[in-house]
Amino acid sequence: MIIRQLAYLDALARERHFRKAAEACNVSQPTLSAAIAQLEREFGAQLVARGRRFEGLTREGEAVLAHARRVLAEVDAMGDALAELREGIGGRLTIGAVPTALPMIAGVTAPFLARYPGVALTILSQTSVEIQRGLDAFEIDVGLTYLDNEPLERVVSKPIYVEGYLLLTRADGPLASRDEIGWAEAARLRLCLLTPDMQNRRIVDGTFRSVGAAPVPVMETNSIFSLVSHAGVEGLASVVSEPVVDFIGLPAGVKALRLVKPMARRTVGLVAADRTHMPPLARKLFELARPLPPRRDGNGEATTKRR
Repeated sequence: MIIRQLAYLDALARERHFRKAAEACNVSQPTLSAAIAQLEREFGAQLVARGRRFEGLTREGEAVLAHARRVLAEVDAMGDALAELREGIGGRLTIGAVPTALPMIAGVTAPFLARYPGVALTILSQTSVEIQRGLDAFEIDVGLTYLDNEPLERVVSKPIYVEGYLLLTRADGPLASRDEIGWAEAARLRLCLLTPDMQNRRIVDGTFRSVGAAPVPVMETNSIFSLVSHAGVEGLASVVSEPVVDFIGLPAGVKALRLVKPMARRTVGLVAADRTHMPPLARKLFELARPLPPRRDGNGEATTKRR
């Protein structure tokens, strides 16, 4: 019974409504309410703040919820392990990836899907903060995010690739004859950058600060493709990660300059909740994942062609 009670509490915390939580658990509202009340009696503490409607969890409720989610995740992992013994690898693996890593994620998932064709994947575009929250709440199994800028907590990790940075600008513009540009000089341009909620933007801002610059972008976007395409607008330039440009190529009439002084680099990799037993699917993904080779030659030139 305790497992079911914990599942009801988790559903209530997610849905924030007794009726909706009951529907999510396929039980009646009185059944769910009675089970949570019984849980409160067993722990000797009020877990849910009640009024005319759901008002949230108490401090004790939040503490129980954190443990409950770990217990429920371990129960799911136990079921997965037993299913693996009976039927082989199957089920669904949910991955959260920062937007700048989405173009590269197929390099991680392709070997996994080839080995385990019976597994279904869900891939979500998430910020690094959402990935941390999703891992803590066991809503995602694995993340693909930055490892060395704002390291996540309570995770195990595996490096996948190193990210550098480029300035994209019109090929017929004032920088047409250049192959590289310093961050301090780039700060004086009319820049398009990602929105501040994205860690890539915080990395870019931090690099600008390291050279005493604080540019005010003329455009912000949470779309990688919008960022790349606006580099073709006269008078604008975009700061983009090298792997993104290597994968999607450059729009017609746009060129890429290496951003130097400093030559900033950040590591992107897989992360999973640091648990006693990693769920089978997440474990298999970690085992099969290999570092992705750089798509640039020794001179820093893209190996992909302009598209």
